[in-house]
Amino acid sequence: MSSSSQGADGLFISFEGIDGAGKSSHVQTLAQAFRAQGWAVTVTREPGGTPLAEKLRTLALGEPMDPLTEALLMFAARRDHLVRVIEPALARGEAVLCDRFTDATFAYQGSGRGFDLQVLAQLEAWVQRTPAGDLREPHLTLLFEIDPSIAAARLAGARVPDKFESQPVDFFSRVATGYALRVRQNPSRFARVDADQPREAVWTDVLAALRSRGWLT
Repeated sequence: MSSSSQGADGLFISFEGIDGAGKSSHVQTLAQAFRAQGWAVTVTREPGGTPLAEKLRTLALGEPMDPLTEALLMFAARRDHLVRVIEPALARGEAVLCDRFTDATFAYQGSGRGFDLQVLAQLEAWVQRTPAGDLREPHLTLLFEIDPSIAAARLAGARVPDKFESQPVDFFSRVATGYALRVRQNPSRFARVDADQPREAVWTDVLAALRSRGWLT
């Protein structure tokens, strides 16, 4: 399936999961699979993806701040990312692969940090309005699920952790609960991937999710 057959809307896929789930290692592999079938691909991440959003990422992941300030920074970065990268790529008919998107804000700032989910929903509605007036969401979200204690063991010693990666296991348990809530609210958008498997088995599950939707052969 080529990018042109998707039409002007392109294809938007996000990768989600708690830190240590191993989702990021599959982003480039999936990009290669799409390119091999004729797609133009944009690989990006959140927070980040533009020069401004990367600066906001550094602040959000490195500086202490209250949950509202943190949420506002995340959505400010997201707005710039949407305007400058995601929407133009989708308009060109590309496949956009994004390492985290709004589900992460609901899971981390909402469930993890205990911030008001209704406020996050209002910010989502404001920030993610498309030029056509719709709410921009991924066509598919790959949710990499793993026990928080296993994820913590994977993270230990991997690199200098940011302020989220250094949180205790119970924080990530709340984050995982936040992701589960998002799945219940919109189950058709998610493909749940068992991340506690060898990498090759995880990749097989990722590929199966894309093939089942007809996006890869």
